[in-house]
Amino acid sequence: PKTDIVFLKVHKSASSTVMNILFRFGETHNLTFAFPIGGGNQLFYPHHFLARFVRGFSPRSPRRFNILCHHMRFLQPEVQKVVSSSAVYFSILRNPVQLMESSFMYYKGTSAFSRAHSLEEFLSQPYHYYNPADSDSHYARNLMTFDFGFNPDGEVSARRVQLMLKAIEVSFDLLLISEYFDESMVLLKEMLCWDLDSVVSFPLNIRDSSTKSPLSDTMVEKIKDWNRLDWEIYTHFNRTFWERIDRDIGRERMQREVKALRERQAELARTCLQGMGSVAPKDIKDSSLRPLQHGNAKILGYNLKQGLDKETERMCRRLVTPELQYSSALYKRQFPQKHP
Repeated sequence: PKTDIVFLKVHKSASSTVMNILFRFGETHNLTFAFPIGGGNQLFYPHHFLARFVRGFSPRSPRRFNILCHHMRFLQPEVQKVVSSSAVYFSILRNPVQLMESSFMYYKGTSAFSRAHSLEEFLSQPYHYYNPADSDSHYARNLMTFDFGFNPDGEVSARRVQLMLKAIEVSFDLLLISEYFDESMVLLKEMLCWDLDSVVSFPLNIRDSSTKSPLSDTMVEKIKDWNRLDWEIYTHFNRTFWERIDRDIGRERMQREVKALRERQAELARTCLQGMGSVAPKDIKDSSLRPLQHGNAKILGYNLKQGLDKETERMCRRLVTPELQYSSALYKRQFPQKHP
């Protein structure tokens, strides 16, 4: 199994669920994480990543970490200073149309979105609300492009798009697609030589559907237009994703693998969860399992079954622990407080 991993955590793309998978694997195998100095869950985002953002890194005696997976703005030369040269790089993409709808709800407080009453209103005259110079403007346009380290306001010329896609292709071993999450997990498992249980998960940091709004065709086109660079990234890597499946696995075997993954997930849900599925934030009984609520989104969570034996309880708890709580527990484990 591969243990040196860089995951570029792209915003609002099922990346919290992937992070939970990496946290569990790292914890089980006693791996080191590249944590932000002072803890927290972002490597000084939205600045481009620098090695010195990582706690325990020093240029004089560079220390290599196994897993780098906290939010960052990608800059490969700096990333290479903190992980081994054989590290596997992967990321996850999401259809920019859904991504934008999600960002609008989640980052409602940002300067570009706060004055627009609806996404429709924002898109009717985006430059009325959007100012590229604002420090949080990246949430409102080409968010994936930004996370990969590129300029979200760059011109959309064929040449520039080609260079960007090429750069991503050269840097990353695999790009997952959040709309095909289970297929993505099968590809990830293959690439990392992990077992099925290592990539099984419950969806984390997801919104209650009451806060989701359907989009008209006109809106969809406007979103694609406004996020043209993201759209180019997504359509290109969605295509290579399926080419890779056909080349490395084949559709039939993929179906079997996905079925096995879903069966295992259902079995774990029966074992671990009260009521089999996610619940509204107000219904989460154990406050340590309550995810951070953000913007106008309602983020769902889980209740564990009562009376599980210790070992099962630990396994189940890991599966449903929200990102911030899990991250901080692993941080404390990696950097225990020295008490006098």
